[in-house]
Amino acid sequence: MEETTIRQKKKVRARNLILHLHPPMVPRASIRFTLTFGLGGMSAVLFILQVFTGILLRFLYSPTPNDAYDSILSVENNILFGQLVRNIHHWSGILFVIITFLHLLRTFYTGAFYWKRRWNWIIGIALMVIVIFSNFTGYLLPWDQLAYWAVTVSTSMLNYFPGIGEQLATFVRGGSDVGAPTLLIFYNFHTAILPVTLVLLMSFHFWRVRKNKGVVIPEQEKSEMVPTDPFLVSKELVTALVLIAFVLLLSIFFDAPLRERADPAFSPNPVKAPWYFMGIQELLMHFHPFFAAILIPVLFLAGIIWLPFIKFQKPHEGIWFLTQKGKKLAVTASLISFVGTLGAVLLDEYVIDFESWLSDLSPLLSNGLIPFGILLIILGGTIWLIKKRYNPDKSEMVLFIFTFLMMSYVVLSVIGIWFRGPGMVLSWP
Repeated sequence: MEETTIRQKKKVRARNLILHLHPPMVPRASIRFTLTFGLGGMSAVLFILQVFTGILLRFLYSPTPNDAYDSILSVENNILFGQLVRNIHHWSGILFVIITFLHLLRTFYTGAFYWKRRWNWIIGIALMVIVIFSNFTGYLLPWDQLAYWAVTVSTSMLNYFPGIGEQLATFVRGGSDVGAPTLLIFYNFHTAILPVTLVLLMSFHFWRVRKNKGVVIPEQEKSEMVPTDPFLVSKELVTALVLIAFVLLLSIFFDAPLRERADPAFSPNPVKAPWYFMGIQELLMHFHPFFAAILIPVLFLAGIIWLPFIKFQKPHEGIWFLTQKGKKLAVTASLISFVGTLGAVLLDEYVIDFESWLSDLSPLLSNGLIPFGILLIILGGTIWLIKKRYNPDKSEMVLFIFTFLMMSYVVLSVIGIWFRGPGMVLSWP
């Protein structure tokens, strides 16, 4: 009898925790897997994996250039399941960036950023940025050649901020070059400041979702309600278990990379930024650094922050790609962007050379303002043609532009990661 009472109390506690995160009843349409694909919950699971494995690694890691690399070797070779723990930390970190990015795309393409949800959209963007920088600060910690030179390339981009670039790069590195102060700064941000910030923002993010009555669904599907437990909870549990199983399998069969010990005197060829910054590094091959590393990324980030404040004629909430016309526009934008971006890269690589043709002008003009202006004219012409052809409303037009820019960045990233060889020359892998 007493055991039964204890069991019931445990069930009540578990149920109270669940109902603290979710309302007692949810619309049946909101738990349809194809609406969200469980991406928000998967991000939370990956964060928990990161925290748990990170704490274990923290006991053995030493954040100094003399000891960092050896401590990683010791974890891999001398500690029981050390290699597995590091692998889980590495692969869950990469998946954390990918899943968070996909979650952001899902939020946009189902219209979950309109009106009352706009502040949660901005919080989501902040979370995406923090997740990337959390991964970036962890990138340096193994102190191998890959990490050292990737961080060197990435932090050097800060030099192109007008007026304060050099001071900003020095501040981030803790000196003029990547060294012991950089490693300590990155370690503290990676293991303390950024995780705490993520916990706070994620808590607020979840609270805002609940305050907005759950995930966004079409107006006509809001009638039928079902209990959160077991309808929603069972799906979340299965999704979490499948994700954990996938991470474990990935970690068993594929080891986290570890190159030679970092050598500031020897630069590998090519030197590449971390994979999520490769689109920006590829832009550096075609534009003046101020445009590639500062202006274009800042304009894009400002644009997606401003997005929910646009006055739309009517919101299309809870429907993938908003409308049937939106689906066509998304496909059209992807195709135009893929062909156009690839063609522009090949033209600039083998045919057009603005810097040589306009050598009498400042590089800021010949390799910056002029090609950027031409790019804006082409994009503007494309938007005009799309308006004439499809007559989209404002929401559908925003969807077209967003998809075009996202596909362009993906193409640039793929080119930079897999098709840039020694000397950053285009080559087949």
